[in-house]
Amino acid sequence: MTETREPRSHDAVDRVRRRVLAAAATFAGAALAPGVRLISPAPAEAATGPVTDKVRWGILIDTNRCDDCDVCVEACKTENGWHGHGRPRTDPQWIRKVTLHDRQTGATHDLPLMCVHCQYPPCEDVCPTGASFRRADGIVLVDKHTCIGCRYCMMACPYKARSFVHEDVTDQKSYMPRGKGTVESCTMCVHRVDSGRIPACVEACGGTDGKGAMVFGDLNDPESDISREAGRHMVTRIRADLGLDPGVLYRGI
Repeated sequence: MTETREPRSHDAVDRVRRRVLAAAATFAGAALAPGVRLISPAPAEAATGPVTDKVRWGILIDTNRCDDCDVCVEACKTENGWHGHGRPRTDPQWIRKVTLHDRQTGATHDLPLMCVHCQYPPCEDVCPTGASFRRADGIVLVDKHTCIGCRYCMMACPYKARSFVHEDVTDQKSYMPRGKGTVESCTMCVHRVDSGRIPACVEACGGTDGKGAMVFGDLNDPESDISREAGRHMVTRIRADLGLDPGVLYRGI
C-alpha cells in the first residue's frame, strides 16, 4: 500500500528548518567547546523579580548634551570586554557616536547609537535558529550558543547596531562571554539590570565625567523618571516610520 501524506504548510516547513539549523548549531558549538555555553538567555528570575511584560526597559538620550563626550562608549567597552583593532569596518560597535549633518545649514549634532531594543525586532524575525530574541521586558539579546553567524540579523537591522566577531576574543568577562564567528550587540547591560542596577553607559553618563544625557527606566511605569522626562519634552524614535517601536528614545533631533 502506498502511503500518501498531506503537503506541509509553509509554517510547518519553517518550524522543521529552524529545528534542524538549531540542532546543527548546537552540535557545532559542542564540537568547539564541549560543555561550555558561550552565552545563555538571561535568567527568568532576576534580583528585581521575574522577567515579565509588566516592565519595559528603555533609555532616553538628550542629544543636546552629547557633544564632545564619549564616556558612554568607553564605559560599555570596559563593562562588556569588547574593543577594536583599528579596523572600522570589522571592529565591534556595541555603542558608537555618530554625527548628524544638516545639509541646509551645515550644523552638526552628535549622538550615541546602539541596539534600540525594538518592540518588534526584525533581527528576531529573520534569525533561522532563534538565537536573536526579545525578552518579555523588552531587552533584545543573542544566544551565542545557537548563533550560526549567518548575519541575517545584521542585514535586517535598520540601525546597523550589530557586529560580527571576526577576531579571536580576549579578556572576556564571566558575565558577558563572547565568541568568534557569532553576532553581538548592546545587551542594555542585562546582567546589571537583572541585579537591580542601571546600564554602564547610563551610569557613566551621569557621573563626574559625563554630561547627564541618559535616563534609564521602565517605559510602562508612568511614574518612572524616563516616562516623566518623555512626557515633559518631545522625544523621537529613530526611523519611527518602520513601526518597530524602539525602546531607546532621543530628544533634540
